[in-house]
Amino acid sequence: MTITTADTRTEPLWAKVIDHTRCIGCHACTTACKSENEVPLSVTRTYVKYVDTGYFPNVRRSFQVTRCNQCEDAPCVTACPTAAMHKRADGIVDFDKSICIGCKACIAACPYDAIFINPEDKSAEKCNFCAHRLDVGLEPACVVVCPSEALLVGDMNDPLSKVSQIVNREAVAVRRPEKETRPKVFYKGADQVTLDPLAARRPEGGIFMWSEQGDVPHQVPSGHPGSHNSSAAAVLSYDVIHRAPWDWRVSAYTFTKSIAAGAYLVPLLLGWLGL
Repeated sequence: MTITTADTRTEPLWAKVIDHTRCIGCHACTTACKSENEVPLSVTRTYVKYVDTGYFPNVRRSFQVTRCNQCEDAPCVTACPTAAMHKRADGIVDFDKSICIGCKACIAACPYDAIFINPEDKSAEKCNFCAHRLDVGLEPACVVVCPSEALLVGDMNDPLSKVSQIVNREAVAVRRPEKETRPKVFYKGADQVTLDPLAARRPEGGIFMWSEQGDVPHQVPSGHPGSHNSSAAAVLSYDVIHRAPWDWRVSAYTFTKSIAAGAYLVPLLLGWLGL
């Protein structure tokens, strides 16, 4: 499917609307993104978060599509020392893997947890609205495959675009507005608890968190005012086993480095002592 702008002489300003009233949590956007951008296993540029609210039997599941928010005032761009993270004229916050040094400054700066380090080439990545597709008039892969048309991308400079009309005429929300990053990803019909985890009511009594890693189940008491503990401190749960960040090669390097340093320091020390 192709996409048009208001005037070919005017630079577009790309934005995205995520309609929570339509999202069915199918993860089609996640898989399409991984396929289109060849995203490795264990990391994602976009994912769907499930949030359950209410008390049994009156419970409800909401979905939140999470990705880079294409901020107008992007902290990752400011933090990047090499300009690998940069903002294009059309509003897209893009990245240049050829000059990324993998320092992770952008990850620390991003308030949306939207950036990751590619485990294969050790450079920073994130959603960039499939800029390579928009540049040739095609919609992002996630927008194309969404079966319920919950994802829309459009030109904010075009008053006739569907995205522009929704943002200007309907109630939409952004994630973490207090950060004043002015995101270009807008959420329509979103339950506040999907955008702000602290908005959820805390249940009274004992609750627990369950996860499974490498076929080994974990069940720990969850963070609760009465328990004085934290789920995050108790266990980290991942869907995919990650390689250990440090292995024997790091220890071997530091050991041999110390031997080499000692070999140079001993003669210097003996000469300084006059021996």
